[in-house]
Amino acid sequence: MRARVRRPVQDGWTTRRWLVVGTCAALTVLLALALAGGWVFARSSRLTDNLADSDTPALVAAAQLEDTLISQETGVRGYGITGQRSFLQPYTDGLADQREHTAVLRRLLAHDKGANADLDAMLARTEVWQSRIARPIAAAAPGAPVALAAQRAEEGKHEFDAVRAAAGRLERTLAERHDKARADLRRVDAERDWIFGFIAAVITALTALIFVGLRRGVTGPLGRLSRDVRTVADGDFGHRVAATGPADVRALAVDVESMRVRLVETLAFSDTVRDRLDEQATDLRRSNAELEQFAYVASHDLQEPLRKVASFCQLLQRRYADQLDDRAGQYIEFAVDGANRMQTLINDLLAFSRVGRVHADSTAVDLETLYTRTTDSLSLAVEESGAELTHDPLPVVSGDATQLGMLLQNLLSNAVKFRAPDRPPRIHLSVAPDGEERWEFAVTDNGIGIAPEFAERVFVIFQRLHTRDAYPGNGIGLALCKKIVDFHGGDVRIDADHSPGTRIVFTLPRRAEQPAPQPAAETQPAAETQAGPEARSVRASLPAPEPQPESEPEPDGDKDAGTSGAGL
Repeated sequence: MRARVRRPVQDGWTTRRWLVVGTCAALTVLLALALAGGWVFARSSRLTDNLADSDTPALVAAAQLEDTLISQETGVRGYGITGQRSFLQPYTDGLADQREHTAVLRRLLAHDKGANADLDAMLARTEVWQSRIARPIAAAAPGAPVALAAQRAEEGKHEFDAVRAAAGRLERTLAERHDKARADLRRVDAERDWIFGFIAAVITALTALIFVGLRRGVTGPLGRLSRDVRTVADGDFGHRVAATGPADVRALAVDVESMRVRLVETLAFSDTVRDRLDEQATDLRRSNAELEQFAYVASHDLQEPLRKVASFCQLLQRRYADQLDDRAGQYIEFAVDGANRMQTLINDLLAFSRVGRVHADSTAVDLETLYTRTTDSLSLAVEESGAELTHDPLPVVSGDATQLGMLLQNLLSNAVKFRAPDRPPRIHLSVAPDGEERWEFAVTDNGIGIAPEFAERVFVIFQRLHTRDAYPGNGIGLALCKKIVDFHGGDVRIDADHSPGTRIVFTLPRRAEQPAPQPAAETQPAAETQAGPEARSVRASLPAPEPQPESEPEPDGDKDAGTSGAGL
């Protein structure tokens, strides 16, 4: 009973599932890391932008505003002492710069309430100083020192110190804001470095995990499976294919193992069948040898008693004709005719058995020459029937000359024999290419024809469509033709559409070589060569025929009928 490898249920994860889950997990981790990296990068960019576009410019603008106020105080104080208008230029320019720097600070500190409060306090103290000291002194007439400057010198110093104090508080506030922004930026930069380093480490780990996973889960099992398959393919059919790895790879290995087991079983069965075939071939060779021995005996030793029966029956008829009545003479004629027909059947069977066995050499055969020899041998029957034989130019084919001669002789003699009683036979042998490797021949006549329902039956041995009284023969002619054509690798058939008469079509292999040698007739020594020593011993053990009387002539039944070339 054939062993079967049971395929396991795929209860584990397949390669596809591992790849899908692993890819999704890796993409999830990478997405999270990308979001974290994007967040820290955006935060770092925002802090950098605030520091570069807000905190640093605000600190610079506050310092410039303080310098502008100092320039105003210097210009007012110089004008109060000298009374010269040129000293008021710093004060006049400082007022314009004050408005510009104040506008810049207002824009930069729009969202910082503490810095805005310090800026408002400084501007308030500046307004007190300007209204009490700067503007009254600047409005005095030039040319002489301004008395108001000397009168309010102490107040002016006090008010401007308050302005400086307010400006200092604003600068400290902005400096603290600047320092805090820089600290935040440094911290975020550190966090960014850590996150990007972690991302690099995770990517490296994922790469290593993917490599190890693919190696252990896919390439490793597939490599082992490939090695096992190559081992089996190299001839070690007993090597078992191991199933490892993911579920689908294991299933594949199980299928390969099942195929290996079935291959081993098939090879074992093939070896058994080959052994049986060898035994049958030996038996067949032994049987063929026995058949050859039987054919030899049938062609020679078995014909001796038949010839003896026919001979002595004829002697009996001639010597005692005056003592026998008509009924006895008729009985003797029946016995002679039966012996002659039995001898003819034996010769026909011998010729049928020799096809492909005695003459089996394949050479170049010139059908033109072979046709001429065949028609010469049939010249007497052709002349008596008034037949007209024509043919196309015949080619050179590959085959056995003796067998092909028998083929033409049987086909042409059949066409002459089965002629219509009301018209002379007209027989034509045509030939045409059938592909690149064969010739198609056709023997066409105008005889009695063959009914379509008998188109296959006529090629069976001893199948007759007419009685022996109507047409002589043993019904072996077309069977012999079919066997010869089959031996040469062709086919033969009856053209059922042809009418009147019969058209027999057959094919033979092409041979574009020199003309074939002359066909050799089958001789008696060839049969003796085929027969072994056992056949010769059988022949020797048979009783020898009695000597014929010298005064009596040899009867007609003693002639060898030869190969029957006519008759369906």
